[in-house]
Amino acid sequence: MDLSVGLDFGTESVRALLVDLHGRERGVAVVKYQHGQITETLPGTGEKLPPDFALQHPQDWLDAAAKAVRSALRLAKAVPADVAGIGVDFTSCTMLPALADGTPLCLTEKWRGEKFAWPKLWKHHGAKSQTDRINALARERGEPWLARYGGIIGLEWFFPKMLETLERAPRVYAATDVWLEAGDWFVWQLIGGGAGEVPRSTCQAGYKGMWSREDGFPSREFFRALHPRMENVVAEKMPGRFLAPGECAGGLTAAMAKRFGLRAGTPVSAAIIDAHAGVPGAGAAEPDTLVMVMGTSSCHMLNSAVEKSVPGVAGIVRDGILPGFFGYETGQAAVGDAFEWTRRLLGAPDFSRLSAQAASIPPGADGVRCVDWFNGCRTPLMDGSLTGTFTGLTLNHTPAHVFRSVLEASACGLRWIVDTLREGGVPVRRFVATGGLPHHSPLFLQICADILGERIIIPAARQGPALGAAILGALAAGCFPDARAAIRAMAPSGKARVISPTRAAAKASAQVYAGYRRLAAQCMRIGDKQ
Repeated sequence: MDLSVGLDFGTESVRALLVDLHGRERGVAVVKYQHGQITETLPGTGEKLPPDFALQHPQDWLDAAAKAVRSALRLAKAVPADVAGIGVDFTSCTMLPALADGTPLCLTEKWRGEKFAWPKLWKHHGAKSQTDRINALARERGEPWLARYGGIIGLEWFFPKMLETLERAPRVYAATDVWLEAGDWFVWQLIGGGAGEVPRSTCQAGYKGMWSREDGFPSREFFRALHPRMENVVAEKMPGRFLAPGECAGGLTAAMAKRFGLRAGTPVSAAIIDAHAGVPGAGAAEPDTLVMVMGTSSCHMLNSAVEKSVPGVAGIVRDGILPGFFGYETGQAAVGDAFEWTRRLLGAPDFSRLSAQAASIPPGADGVRCVDWFNGCRTPLMDGSLTGTFTGLTLNHTPAHVFRSVLEASACGLRWIVDTLREGGVPVRRFVATGGLPHHSPLFLQICADILGERIIIPAARQGPALGAAILGALAAGCFPDARAAIRAMAPSGKARVISPTRAAAKASAQVYAGYRRLAAQCMRIGDKQ
């Protein structure tokens, strides 16, 4: 049994990666979800969804994953007995209401036509007022857990989405036996068991559910002050046990083994957030390394030996990413999707010509400036209501100028995150980029290196989060004594590319960053007045 499966659940599809215990890829398959992102109409009813809604179909997760695993096994010419373990990473906070037996509410005849019974995708932004109330109440009460999240919790998190359902569809809330993250739900389906055996990931709960190993969830008193019906929400609607990524949640049931083409009893790791899986997948076993998982949005994670309360950081969780460290999560809400939006807006058929033209423009895009808050701002402002802007445009500018300004704005947002950590007393000494963008947009990575003034390492492995999930699957199977040993064996550092800052661009890039911060401050003031 020298292979491990990593299942990487993204926004549009799932990837199954089959690797050996030296990290060598043996088979990989990507399968799109049949329903994709549900943002326009509700399946089966045709009900038009509000603009801030983003849902998914839970059956897609099982169907696509089973198909992807079987395809990866065929490519690897592997048999079920070859597979030692299974790891799962998932978008977060993607969450759903379920019955006590694990059936999603939306898959029952009674509730399939109710939009609040469906899983809310991570990018669901319907809980703005609920998020504001949770933050206001936590500040008013001086809740100590708020400091772990830089003084503010996010719009995309677990309890705002739950409270939204309670207030807007109270009958759905009442019918729900178990509220849980989609990653935990998927692992639960693989291993079976009753509601009391739900394997809740410490990573997902810690970063998106206001939970800590020391203190648990917020108190009953806090939840009662938030809404009387939530006083006992943890005891009544959140059963289960807490497991760290890499811990074995259980063995694959016979039914799921048959469905996936695997061996019954195969160990399954507790889930991890997709971006966080990029840390072990990038080979980052040591502290002070910022792992930048760059895709549709970007999450930037750092393991540190020190615990500091840094305003604007999305989460600080002990053992949240790797055992023995304080895991810091930061992020940008729109990166790859902002680039794609810009391409469509400009009418460019693809990125190749647009990127080549943008590369010929000097830093600063000849005066075009952008603030990249097209889906709000995560770190350091944690404000989903903020919007983006362009300035400095003239009739002499081209589409390539606009595109370069968006790339530079995203790189400046990254630099702001790094400055926030360092100013808060958290060392950041090394930079690793993983995910899709580092391999598909060399211009963006060069701009990031120039604006950071730092070298960026791009690991050879193109499947960073999926490889990280596979590493955790091998760890859950007992193939390695600890996480560091697993990472060093399965994510070797050889063959990495290094992007170095360009000396000629250093001075101009510093001016670009200073201009970004000034424009961002103006946008914040405008937002305050609206």
